[in-house]
Amino acid sequence: MNKKDLITIISDDAGISKEAAGAALESVTDSIVKSLKKGDEVRLPGFGTFKVTHRKARTARNPQTGATIQVKASDAPKFTPAKAFKEALN
Repeated sequence: MNKKDLITIISDDAGISKEAAGAALESVTDSIVKSLKKGDEVRLPGFGTFKVTHRKARTARNPQTGATIQVKASDAPKFTPAKAFKEALN
C-alpha cells in the first residue's frame, strides 16, 4: 500500500473527498514529525507509540574499500506497536 492507496481508503471509509482525506493524512504525519522533533512521544492507543532514540557516534567500515569511517551521533525515529495491533496481526 502506498500513500495514494491510503488516501483512497480514508476517503471511502470516512465518506469525504480525496482532497480532504489527503489533507487529513498530511496533517497527521506533519503533527507526528513536529512532536518528535520537539522530543515528545506520540501515543496512539491501540496502534502504537512513536518516539525518538539517540544513536551514539561510532566507527564503521566501508564495505567496498575496508576503510574505517566515523559515523556522527544522530536521532532516529522508533515505532513500538501496541499490544492490540500485534494481536490483530496474529
